[in-house]
Amino acid sequence: MCGIAGWVGASDAGVLAAMTDAMRHRGPDAGAVLAAGPDGVQLGHRRLAVLDLAGGAQPMLSHDGALAIVFNGEIYNFAELRRELQALGARFASDHSDTEVILEGWRAWGEGLLPRLNGMWAFALHDRRKRELWLSRDRFGKKPLYYHDGPTALAFASELSALKEHPAVPRELDPLALRKYFAYGYIPAPNALLQGVRKLPAGHSLCRDLASGSTRLRRHWRYEPAPDPALAARPVAELAAELHATLSAAVARRLVADVPVGLFLSGGIDSSLVAALAVEQGHRGLECFSIGFDDPDFDESVHAGRVAKHLGLRQQVHPCRESDLSGVMAMILERLDEPMADASLLPTFLLCQHARRHVT
Repeated sequence: MCGIAGWVGASDAGVLAAMTDAMRHRGPDAGAVLAAGPDGVQLGHRRLAVLDLAGGAQPMLSHDGALAIVFNGEIYNFAELRRELQALGARFASDHSDTEVILEGWRAWGEGLLPRLNGMWAFALHDRRKRELWLSRDRFGKKPLYYHDGPTALAFASELSALKEHPAVPRELDPLALRKYFAYGYIPAPNALLQGVRKLPAGHSLCRDLASGSTRLRRHWRYEPAPDPALAARPVAELAAELHATLSAAVARRLVADVPVGLFLSGGIDSSLVAALAVEQGHRGLECFSIGFDDPDFDESVHAGRVAKHLGLRQQVHPCRESDLSGVMAMILERLDEPMADASLLPTFLLCQHARRHVT
């Protein structure tokens, strides 16, 4: 989990540092800025290092300085894209950085890169050749990205806590966003808690023309829930085999890292299936992490323990007690940025906090 921030406008190194410092918890491994760039583009980054620990530092420039990027996320098919780009003549300075793959992919395909990406992302990319700044968010919006497009600056950040450090960003609450929160229990994109601030919707990109100052929002992916009629004619066994292969490939992609990786295991169907597929691929030494409750009506750690034992995984159960929650409640609320009526975020925070002591 990294954090990105920046804006288009007059340079202020103090503001850029304040924006990135507000997200230090997202990127404890490193922080850097690229201030006073061409066309007034300011870029900042906080890094949680997962891939190419030595060569993946950001903000990252292409080898000729024509492109600059700050990126939060992970591109799972970066190795395949890198080979394809090398065949087209691309030169890479890093050993296996997925960030540099985005840069070289943008050079080769421009906006056409986005449908090729398999992963989760929020990035800001400055194309100095075309004088454009692109903000982009993955298909389902797994990585957050807020922005304010005002008369004096286009500012953006992974969190509201960082965005509001920019003086152009309003501080007033948005009444419509509050009404949506009370209706849904969260604030759906593109709405945000502050007036004049938007969330970049999932599957969308925003392009600022730095020459004219115009901004356009573009959709690069749309979820189509309608089933394929041709599936009904295929044998169930064939469909099951295809599903198994698809899920197995997805799990394999997510286990690629240069740091320790673990599993969250509740004992339910989804997490148990992910764990089983990881073991099937030979990852038998993975640690799995579960949460336990004093109330047996909520406690699933026994089920998780059975799955872990069956698969031969090392399980760690972290208890969730009322005293634990009261001790971290203020920290959780501070990190939320916006209210969210989902009580599961409380034990999830404790689980993540515990797992972070063992795996990245």
